[in-house]
Parts: sequence; structure tokens; C-alpha cells
Amino acid sequence: MTTWPNDELARIEHAEELRVVSLRRDGSPGSWRTIWVVRVGDDICVRSVNGPTAAWYRGTRARLQGRIQAGGVDKDVTFVDADPALNDQVDAAYRAKYGHYAANIIKAITGPEANSTTMRLLPRPADRQESRSSA
Repeated sequence: MTTWPNDELARIEHAEELRVVSLRRDGSPGSWRTIWVVRVGDDICVRSVNGPTAAWYRGTRARLQGRIQAGGVDKDVTFVDADPALNDQVDAAYRAKYGHYAANIIKAITGPEANSTTMRLLPRPADRQESRSSA
């Protein structure tokens, strides 16, 4: 499985926000959304503050692929549902990074509805079509 280079992990971790777009079933991009992002170990994690009914989150379910922009990183990604055992660590990361925001916002991003949408973002490898055609 593809992992994040350390420099990209750090840049995304220190970005205040992340822009995300999911790919529709036909492969076309949906609408860009701005969301919060945290790093847990070598994972980049996001969740929907509005739970599974949020349009951007529902869009990630169609193809499990999209694109992100944060901290100067512009990358194709795969959305992977996080193991629920990771939720306590993700909650702690959200509290540490965004704790200066209003308590009700932090409560929402660390609540059960948001927890149910926790995803890891995995960098997608570049298209290998070129290497196949040159072989």
C-alpha cells in the first residue's frame, strides 16, 4: 500500500484546512470542499463534522477516490474507512489541533456522528499506463 512521504505528511499536518474533491461514478470531479484534517502517526485522517449525510462525504462513497490540496500538497487520494479503534487518537488530534475553536464545534467533530465518518487518506500512485506502454 502507498504511504505518504514525510515532507507531505508534515505539510498536510500543519495546514489549517484541507480542500477535498471526490470523483463521481463517471470519474468526473465533484465540488471542492474545505474541511479540517489531522495526522495520526503516519496517517492523514478526515471526518465530516455533519456526519454521513454531508454531501462531500457521500461523494467519497461513489468511487473512494478524489484529490486533496493542503499545505502546498496537491495529490490524488483513495478514501479508506478508518478502523473505529483509531477514533480516540483521531479525537485527540482534532482537540489538539483545533481546540482553540468553540467547544460546540470541537464536540461536533469528535462526536459519534463525525466518528462514524472517519477516513484515512492514502496517496494514489501515479497512473502506470506510461510504464506499461514503454515496456
